[in-house]
Amino acid sequence: MDKKSVAHHFDVKKLSLVGILVSLGIVFGDIGTSPLYVMKAIISAFDAHSSLPFDEFVEGALSCVIWTLTLQTTVKYVWIALRADNKGEGGILALYSLIKKLKKPWLYLIAIVGASALIADGVITPSLTVMSAIEGLEIYNPHTPVVLITCVILFFIFFIQQFGTAFIGKFFGPVMLLWFLLLGGLGSYHLWGNLEILKSFNPYYAYNLITHSPSAIVIMGAVFLCTTGAEALYSDLGHCGVKNIRVSWFFVKTMLILNYLGQGAWLLEHYGKDSFVGLNPFFGIMPEWLVLPGIILATAAAIIASQALITGAFTIFSEAMSLNFWPNQQIDYPSGVKGQMYIPRVNWGLLLFCIIVVLYFQESSKMEAAYGLSITVTMFMTTILLTFWLIRKRVHGGLVFLFIGIYAVIELGFLSANIVKFFDGGWITVIIAGSIGISMYAWYNGRLIKNKFIKFIKLETYLPIIKEMKKDTTIPMYATNLAFLSRSKREDEVEAKIIYSILRKQPKRAEHYFILNIINQEDPYTFKYKVEEVLEGTVFRINFLLGYKIDRRINDYFDDVLRDLMASGVISDKSPHPSLQHFDILPDLKYIIIDNTYINDRLLMVKEKMILNAYHFVKYVGSDDFKAWGVSSHNTTVESAPIFDQTIATEKIERC
Repeated sequence: MDKKSVAHHFDVKKLSLVGILVSLGIVFGDIGTSPLYVMKAIISAFDAHSSLPFDEFVEGALSCVIWTLTLQTTVKYVWIALRADNKGEGGILALYSLIKKLKKPWLYLIAIVGASALIADGVITPSLTVMSAIEGLEIYNPHTPVVLITCVILFFIFFIQQFGTAFIGKFFGPVMLLWFLLLGGLGSYHLWGNLEILKSFNPYYAYNLITHSPSAIVIMGAVFLCTTGAEALYSDLGHCGVKNIRVSWFFVKTMLILNYLGQGAWLLEHYGKDSFVGLNPFFGIMPEWLVLPGIILATAAAIIASQALITGAFTIFSEAMSLNFWPNQQIDYPSGVKGQMYIPRVNWGLLLFCIIVVLYFQESSKMEAAYGLSITVTMFMTTILLTFWLIRKRVHGGLVFLFIGIYAVIELGFLSANIVKFFDGGWITVIIAGSIGISMYAWYNGRLIKNKFIKFIKLETYLPIIKEMKKDTTIPMYATNLAFLSRSKREDEVEAKIIYSILRKQPKRAEHYFILNIINQEDPYTFKYKVEEVLEGTVFRINFLLGYKIDRRINDYFDDVLRDLMASGVISDKSPHPSLQHFDILPDLKYIIIDNTYINDRLLMVKEKMILNAYHFVKYVGSDDFKAWGVSSHNTTVESAPIFDQTIATEKIERC
């Protein structure tokens, strides 16, 4: 869904009915579909030979669900995490951006692990929610091809991403409102017949279940599924605003708890009957005439939840590119709206993983272990980062200690409950998140290793040579405007490879030389540029000041810069060639992208060699540089250059 563009239709800082409706559509899809599978997973963990009676088991499980939603979602995320906004933006990478200046260099590892696990959640969520909804059709026909239908729906969801989802996105809010009203209505209907189930609000019953059930750790792994959408709630802060999310959450939480209580009442009423065996209690609480419409609505809600996770994955990868955790990749905007992002390789990669997950597990119940493990890891990483944010905000040390103490116990407990199911499916989360995390680690550290060998030189030293070369007509004119991409941190320096390209590789005479540099900003939506005229009328340094939410489409931004310079008379708006000037033809532009090619292996430690090998693999699967930067290939030359600063003490070879 076009989450960002939807938010543009209302002020996210203000509470409004539109904001609440949008929040229902794009924030709570994941956590809102949890009733499809939570109670089913809990009941599957019940041990009939346990000394704990079934009614106490159900009441204890419901108490665990209620207090997990309260402590984990309401207190940690809705109350605390939503305060940790980066200029109105939320999510684990936005949180990392707030604290990365602290003298804790290892915090980037926490951000990488959390982001990788959240992306893995983006694979499991569509697979689990869609399959859970489609499995309802087995009530009518036990031989329903659930796997095939699920794969077709998943393919449709990912296929339409390239065309944009702005049109169907308009229906997400109303559909989810209807969905939550259905949840609350069905739950209330069954709750009315068994008000004793309200005892579940007493946390004693949760304590009783945990301490007396032999399968408590398995049950807690199932209970945790009720709060799996909390991280997505935090990530969507910038799309809907804190006030709209908080108000809509209390409506959503009420409907969820009513539905869970209704399922619990139905379970107590039907325990031991034929209708109890093998039936998902979510569909069990529906009247027979409502089952088919309920399945259709559940499928729609599952698609909306999947859409939210997919677009969330696009956002995470986009932010990771800005933080140098991921190689720049081509980003498209299907509806011509900036907020509607589409990253082709990420989209099809997620679909591939989803299909593999569905084909491997075959049933939604077998995916639950993988689902719980991925999001538990993300939540614990968020807790660590939130702790440092609280320290940065100078919150009283006792309160910080209380926060980390409570949530470390809760989340490590849930993590241990999900780890025990590692061989039941949790391993696939580790593989998905691990492969992404290793790639991010290799990309981040590979860049640092390469930067150690890149030589930076004073640009002013070479300005006289460039000035003379511009006058030398014996050197063919290479381009009127010649642009180089630089990563120099100092404004008076430039990479030696750029000077090598201009003067040695092939002398490149031009009217104007532009050194383009991106300076990352903490404000997520900073979108400015600054021009420095290094050599009058000849050499210019253009600094793009971009927040991490701004795409690195240098081609588009530089076109704006050139138009501004032409309009102000700094550079000519006509070609330097007389025959073209007569027809008011604009001057030509050429980009040079220089790729370093060689580092002497003898200068590297074994660990550095391994990191660079992984770095080059990640670079290989990423986009070409000119596509990633939004630069058209027709006016771009990709060159290679040696790494200059890599001397090594060896004997000089002698001439015979």
